[in-house]
Amino acid sequence: MKSSGLHRFALLLSACTLLLVAAGATVTSKEAGLSVPDWPLSYGKVMPPMTGGVMFEHGHRMIATTVGLLTLILAIWIWRVERRRWMKVLAGFAVLGVVLQGVLGGLTVLFLLPKPISISHACLAQLFFCTVVSIAVFTSPSWLRGPQIVEDSSWPPLRSLGILVPALVLCQIALGAAFRHGAAGITPHIVGAMVVTGAILIVSMFVLSQFPAHRILRRCALALLLITGVQVLLGIGAYIARLSVGDAMRTPLAMVLPTVAHVAVGALTFGSSVVLAIEIFRNVRRASTFDIESEHVTAA
Repeated sequence: MKSSGLHRFALLLSACTLLLVAAGATVTSKEAGLSVPDWPLSYGKVMPPMTGGVMFEHGHRMIATTVGLLTLILAIWIWRVERRRWMKVLAGFAVLGVVLQGVLGGLTVLFLLPKPISISHACLAQLFFCTVVSIAVFTSPSWLRGPQIVEDSSWPPLRSLGILVPALVLCQIALGAAFRHGAAGITPHIVGAMVVTGAILIVSMFVLSQFPAHRILRRCALALLLITGVQVLLGIGAYIARLSVGDAMRTPLAMVLPTVAHVAVGALTFGSSVVLAIEIFRNVRRASTFDIESEHVTAA
């Protein structure tokens, strides 16, 4: 199967989805959704002047439409050329995710940013991003070359840590969305940031210390560490910017930019943790399993 074109298209969709996440964070930060409360019931009506908030919202919708179209093209491509059935199922989940995201986005604007729907909308965007990133991984040349099995003798098992970290990152994303939408205070988000950072440090150090010669695992662990470091700095900067603004009537650009960057790099953190978990499950085996497999190979 010639998958280089499919892989590049999945990477393009991943980049567009990350841009969509950033655009959504911009709209939330500027509270642009409140300026067009009658969407999608506004067609055929006289629209208000194109204020800054409305322009941000319209730009967000255009990017969302593009991502939806690209997702449908990717799914059709996978359904036509892929031999792996589970990849076709994953493509179906991607289409379902983008449809649900559009519905939640419409409800978010229609009902003037209700907190539960807005938070769900933010979390689903991150899950959709990770779905597309996973498709890019599964169609990459390194994946198609096969795994490089290594033995894990550590405790707790690296596979368990691999599952735990993305779950913690997703919880942290939900706490951040709850804070931005006024459904929770900053304290849970700060505590969650410390827990997530500690978990990422542990799993990355486990990988780097046990498998320093494993190119894929080492690269994924280093990337996750670097992105997490940037994310922590952006989080501190966004909070300081928010404190400096106080109760100002208009949201200044100095607060919007670090907040948007924090949300976007949060998506990269989530995606990197998912990629590392995928590679751990593909390449790492527990010692007992590894020994059994080796005996079978020798006997054969």
